[in-house]
Amino acid sequence: MRTILLVCLTLFQIPLGAAEHWIFLDNGQIRLGMNMDAGGCIGWFSQAHSPENLLNTFDHGRYVQQSYYGDADGSDWNGKPWCYNPVQGGSWQGQPATVLESKVEGNSLHVKTRPRQWASGEEVEDLVMEQWLRLDGGLARLNYRMTFTGKTPHLTRKHQELPAVFVNPNRDTLVYCDASQRAWTNAALTRRQPGPPGTSGNLFEVSERWAAWVDAKDQGIGIFFPHTNLVTSYRVRDTGRGNCSYLAPLQTWALQPGMTFAYEIVLAVGTTQQIRAVFEKLNRESQEAPAP
Repeated sequence: MRTILLVCLTLFQIPLGAAEHWIFLDNGQIRLGMNMDAGGCIGWFSQAHSPENLLNTFDHGRYVQQSYYGDADGSDWNGKPWCYNPVQGGSWQGQPATVLESKVEGNSLHVKTRPRQWASGEEVEDLVMEQWLRLDGGLARLNYRMTFTGKTPHLTRKHQELPAVFVNPNRDTLVYCDASQRAWTNAALTRRQPGPPGTSGNLFEVSERWAAWVDAKDQGIGIFFPHTNLVTSYRVRDTGRGNCSYLAPLQTWALQPGMTFAYEIVLAVGTTQQIRAVFEKLNRESQEAPAP
């Protein structure tokens, strides 16, 4: 007997604050939500029947989203000199990016976005961001692509976030397999609470290309990033709503005319042991897959 998996796609208004339009994918195991008033960025991830969102959406920079860096351009981020920095969600002042296309393809959602400059809020005319989102059992598979049509090459200036991931602050412990350990041998995991932005030790390497943010009960969100072993992280802790846990897989390269860059990450929810096991399976399957 063939089993048919139904994906529920719903468009509605979030009942909190401003009227934001969200699209949700829900397959009965997990739920993934995209805010179409923030460039179509992912702002909700949870188990299907849980009211608790694991992700942080404090501002237009706090989503699971694409963000790229280029040369200094004279822009100013709240008193700080900034650079060419297209962000999928929008600007720091809350100007949303523009969704150019949004459509369902099978059991996935494709979103094409014209981003905004993080500091100045200007629409970016020479870079387009796309994402293909698909639920696969208990996994959310996220495929991203950036196309840069600018005529001027940029210098290699800083790490590229591939992508930025912001998690709600009760998931405060970062778990990963340190680069000193042999990958996929059930080696001991590192558990720590990173410091604020700029803290020494927030940049690190992993041997198994995943990391997870978990709470005191070891429940949380895992991120699988097969394209790199370099990661940055931090925690924001203050008295307001701005608390969060952050990580981003990193690569270092420069934006060049005619450049296209694509990659995939996978999200999972569960305990550290559950997250590690499912990511080990993904890694094994990718190693066994025939060459194209």
